[in-house]
Amino acid sequence: MSTPSLKVPATISTSEFLIKLLQISWRLPSMVFAVVKGLRSIGGNRNGSWGLELEKTARRYPEHPAVKSPDGSLTYRELNERANRFAHFLIGKGVGRGDVVTLCLENRPELLAAYCGCSKVGAIASLINTNQRGESLIHSFNLNRGKVVIIGEECYEFFSEARSGIDLSRSTLCMVRDTGKISPRDITDITSELACKSVQNPSTTPSVMLKDPVAYVYTSGTTGGLPKAAVIINKRAVSAMFWFGKVVMPVKPTDTIYIPLPFFHTNAITVGWPPALYNGAAVALRRKFSASKFLDDVRQFQATHFVYVGEVCRYLMAVPAKPDDHQTPLKYIVGNGLRPDIWMAFKKRFGIRKIYEFYGAAEGVGVFTNLFNFDYSVGTSVTPFALVAYDSENEVPVRQKQGFMKKVDRGETGLLIMEISEKTPFAGYSDKKKTEEKIFRDVFRKGDMWFNTGDLLRNMGYRHAQFADRLGDTFRWKGENVATQEVEKAIDTFPGVASSAVYGITMPGSDGKAGMAAIVRDENTPPDISQLAAHLRASLPKYAVPLFVRFVPDFEWTATHKIKKTTLKNQGYDPAQVKNDIYVLLPESEGYIPLTEEIYRNLQEGKYKF
Repeated sequence: MSTPSLKVPATISTSEFLIKLLQISWRLPSMVFAVVKGLRSIGGNRNGSWGLELEKTARRYPEHPAVKSPDGSLTYRELNERANRFAHFLIGKGVGRGDVVTLCLENRPELLAAYCGCSKVGAIASLINTNQRGESLIHSFNLNRGKVVIIGEECYEFFSEARSGIDLSRSTLCMVRDTGKISPRDITDITSELACKSVQNPSTTPSVMLKDPVAYVYTSGTTGGLPKAAVIINKRAVSAMFWFGKVVMPVKPTDTIYIPLPFFHTNAITVGWPPALYNGAAVALRRKFSASKFLDDVRQFQATHFVYVGEVCRYLMAVPAKPDDHQTPLKYIVGNGLRPDIWMAFKKRFGIRKIYEFYGAAEGVGVFTNLFNFDYSVGTSVTPFALVAYDSENEVPVRQKQGFMKKVDRGETGLLIMEISEKTPFAGYSDKKKTEEKIFRDVFRKGDMWFNTGDLLRNMGYRHAQFADRLGDTFRWKGENVATQEVEKAIDTFPGVASSAVYGITMPGSDGKAGMAAIVRDENTPPDISQLAAHLRASLPKYAVPLFVRFVPDFEWTATHKIKKTTLKNQGYDPAQVKNDIYVLLPESEGYIPLTEEIYRNLQEGKYKF
């Protein structure tokens, strides 16, 4: 979808801040109370867990809807009882606190029940990305070997293809039925066994501690590497209950939070589900996200809240608009990555009152939340953070003469780092080496430690920030840093562009990396390539205008809806590797022209002076 060009505010004025402060002033007492109550509940080295919170909610709201889905619905009593059946099954298999249980199921109620059951016995739910295949899938299974491995019938086929590479020598392998159409002999169907287990709360739940891990979430990444297992501890899951459920946004027991994302995604298990569980509200889910069925789901489930990632919102905007798109019970949305070029259009089209954009990572030590509801902002963080100057050419933070890092000024962009301390611990990854790679030491004083987010944010003032780019995407050209998200935003507003991906590529004899854009055409109104260069020159600094453009049928996506750019970068502008249309913007040229074999040879020989 094409939208008009816009200028996104880079800073927050004093008057804007005061107005927003006044608008939420009526909520401040309840927000402060919720923070104090939450800190007391998670303070110290104490017992507490996701499973314990489920038991509390089930006692308080036994007949309230807990889960809504096309596969069926569960009340809180029913969800707790199903979780107990899983817990007693695991206890019978010798699973205890700290053991790993691998869960490979699609988004259906059984996955949620199994996850809760793991928490009740203190086990770590290893949440397999069901979109992975081949080496990545095998790696995820083997990275944290489950004492019990539970496969959903719907996942049996792709699991079987990878099975020979998975180490199951010390695992109890079992399956949970789905449609019942597959009855493999090489795996035990435990559906009937689960149905016979006790529905009483297990005795193990009270002994589980807040510091204990509750899940492994496999980060998909966009750099081509194998997945890493981010550790989610109970304290983080419980903290998210009162933070997102009381402080950030209003959630009532009668509300429904629609989560079309996979539950191996942290937005689902640490952002969307916790506020529902905390308040006795329902979560609505479906196995696979469907843009065309989104509004049908919202109306059917009576969803008042929606959990998003940016690309999901873009998919929704690409669906042909209808006059009644705004006529739904949907009021609030919470998520991350909503692009500035569709921010206001999305609010208007779907009748959204408030966007609680946030910033955080699966393995991070803090979170930014748009409490004040500033447009285009990820908000602020209550935990210590800093935006520091970053040298993109050498890919390191700037260190001053004393050896310490330098904070950027208001309106400037810097690398976001977050302090690691007893109050904000870094659980890291299951791989200790990967954990150490994310830590900066001696940043502002000797002995301090800071988490490297790997992301660039803009300092908007008043401790607020605006997402700028991921470091892996930022590149330097002609002595200037090029933020790919800014270039993508400009390209996406050009008529006929469905979506784009921008990245830097190496050119012989050139300074830094030249910009290249891969574009997916709008099927109904293909873009006029002859006008694209003029549009980009009017929207971007000269150094940020991509030198190369190629058209692709579609992008390769991660399971968490991020474009995989590794293959695009590796192919570059080589006609032998790029089979689709490719264009180049030569020096002194008015527009993009087709890249011929002759032009390619001249580029390789450095005959053009960019």
